[in-house]
Amino acid sequence: MAIPAPPVVANPNLTEVITPAPAPKDSAPSSPGSYDDKKQNELYAYQYGTGQNSLNSSDDELDAKWYEPPDSYESKHRWDPRATWTPEEENKLRRRLDLKVAFVACICFAALQLDRGNISNALSDNMLADVGLTTKHYNYGMTIFYLCFLSAELPSQMISKKVGSDVWIPIQMMLWSVVAIAQVGINGKSSFYATRALLGLLEGGFIADTILYLSYYYTSAELTLRLSFFWISYTATNVIGALLAAGLLKLRGHGSMEGWRWLFMLEGIVTFLIGVWAFFYLPASPTQTAKWWRPKGWFTEREETIIVNKVLRDDPTKSSMHNREGLSLVDLWRSLTDYDMWPLYLIGLVAFITPSTVQAYFTLTLKNLKYTTLQTNLLTIPSWILFAIGNFTCAYFSKKFNSRLLFILVQPVWHLIFMIVLVTLPDTTGRWVKYAILTLVQGYPYCHPILVSMNSMNAGSVRTRTVASSVYNMFVQAASLVASNVYQPSDSPYYHKGNRVLAALSAASIVLVLSAKLWYIYRNNQKSKIWDSWTVQEKEDYLKTTKDKGNKR
Repeated sequence: MAIPAPPVVANPNLTEVITPAPAPKDSAPSSPGSYDDKKQNELYAYQYGTGQNSLNSSDDELDAKWYEPPDSYESKHRWDPRATWTPEEENKLRRRLDLKVAFVACICFAALQLDRGNISNALSDNMLADVGLTTKHYNYGMTIFYLCFLSAELPSQMISKKVGSDVWIPIQMMLWSVVAIAQVGINGKSSFYATRALLGLLEGGFIADTILYLSYYYTSAELTLRLSFFWISYTATNVIGALLAAGLLKLRGHGSMEGWRWLFMLEGIVTFLIGVWAFFYLPASPTQTAKWWRPKGWFTEREETIIVNKVLRDDPTKSSMHNREGLSLVDLWRSLTDYDMWPLYLIGLVAFITPSTVQAYFTLTLKNLKYTTLQTNLLTIPSWILFAIGNFTCAYFSKKFNSRLLFILVQPVWHLIFMIVLVTLPDTTGRWVKYAILTLVQGYPYCHPILVSMNSMNAGSVRTRTVASSVYNMFVQAASLVASNVYQPSDSPYYHKGNRVLAALSAASIVLVLSAKLWYIYRNNQKSKIWDSWTVQEKEDYLKTTKDKGNKR
């Protein structure tokens, strides 16, 4: 059965995270290892953040008793509450994980963005005119895409949790690649709407599936920075996609096909091959890397022990479900109604409407400013470079200063400033000035990786985390859905009304972020007051009898 966890301890330096955590550890447990007791305590302090008193404290015994993984957990054989390791060992192993796991996740995400984002490049090649569509039809098509994308989030997570992320992620990639290639046959609004719908249904859930997969290998703090790499790959893909488009679109006329048809076909083939490779490459977990084609696996027994125990010491609830265990409808409902997660969902909805709106029309706006197809695709690159810099900078300093919502706040403040500039800018302003402002709107400090990591940390259980990842991403996709309808043809080409709406939404995002900060401070102080007042015996009685689950403990 699942092992209950103690209620959250409200660390004053971590007021933005509501997540079950072990009782404070004042010492290290005994170990048969080769280190003496002093060295053992030093290593334990490195791994737990403390380590000041004697060995075998009652709190340690309490944690070991209530945090032992269930037998169904796939890595139970590597769980060892007495295991220790050096910082050098962990850093070396983390670098291997970054290469074998995080880097591959970035490649898979790049495949997603290549097939999801090349519609923007296709627009610069007069795709709409070639098939008899208008910007109104384009808006409808993108609305269909985002509706299908967000509606597929939860079902995809349910499938992924049942069959395993390592299996479902490559299957998704191969399926959507087939549809991406089929876009070669678009000849009107019906085929355009159909391919948009299928792409949304097959791509939906991929991001949440991948984040769940990464959580098997990384602690919460490690995950924040890795997710910034994840979205840097998104940026790199847009840069590479723009360069590829600049070349592939010149194939217009070859084989009696327009350049955008070549673009869809060739990039779809590439992502399909990546999906096939991922199917054989991805292991189910850190302790299940050996396959018939990889008999020795990736890690030694000691390395597996380090990975499993560092992850479980950071969040013991990760062992409450094995990686092939599905969710019940009761679990789904309980996760959906977790009110502590909703501040993050609301931020995800409102904060991303502004950049999504500007991005959806970026290439069309550049074409309206009389840039050529080649110039339009190349001029998108600087914004993606700025975006990557802002993404990594926010994630890095968020981790460095252990402050998440403060750096999340930077994004809506940035957008409010530049949307006010766009609203007040005279229509007669030169095209290069307009381009520069639009580039700055697009090259913003991206807070999404921090929000995703915070969402994972606040979930408090595998069940809630599985659903919360999908629900959060549904809200973000809903932002894209709204964004595809903010700019209207009657408001073109400068979209004054739309930009006023975006400025107001940026201001609303600021209010939401500040409100979330106050809410989490209140919730942690509330829990800490109760938990810290109990004796060890009272804590054990609570753990033994409580029916509280996840972050409500």
